[in-house]
Amino acid sequence: MTAPARMARETLSDRELIAAVARGNLEALGGLFERYEPGLRRYLGRLGIAPSDADDLVQASFLEVVRASSRFDPQYSARSWLFGIASIMARRHRRSVGRAAARIATWMGLQRSQPSAQRTPADAVESDRALRAFARAFERLAPKKREVFVLVTLEGLSGEEAALALGIPVNTVWTRLHHARRELRVALGEHAP
Repeated sequence: MTAPARMARETLSDRELIAAVARGNLEALGGLFERYEPGLRRYLGRLGIAPSDADDLVQASFLEVVRASSRFDPQYSARSWLFGIASIMARRHRRSVGRAAARIATWMGLQRSQPSAQRTPADAVESDRALRAFARAFERLAPKKREVFVLVTLEGLSGEEAALALGIPVNTVWTRLHHARRELRVALGEHAP
């Protein structure tokens, strides 16, 4: 970007930048990013979002700005609007993580058999311990096995869909999935109390 373009972008108000983004000007989006990225990252961190996930959520927030910019109401603060978008992204992320954790718990046979009101603290501790053991075992899987496991077991893709997504034969999907499940079961057996 040229120095005059950068100076012009820096002198525009937030409302003008958002209007420019709505017209398709991605340089204006860069101006908003430069102004608000540190604050959004800090905000997400304060919400308890891990730094590695915060990177993705900041990017997702600014991608959403591109989609939502035409609906921005200039009566309101751009800052609060951006923080609202980041809040929505954080909620979506938590729901996604929660669904993944529930699928993992189901896969591991840890699904709660008792209503939460009847769960004892010991039940909660045991469930927590098992999920931590699973997370450690999952991190040790080879990346290719982890990809297949996530796509098929957690995301619910068929073998054919996973093969298409990864650009591999469907038999390779099933082989990797078989080995991933076996390795996880062995690792979890080693961590059983």
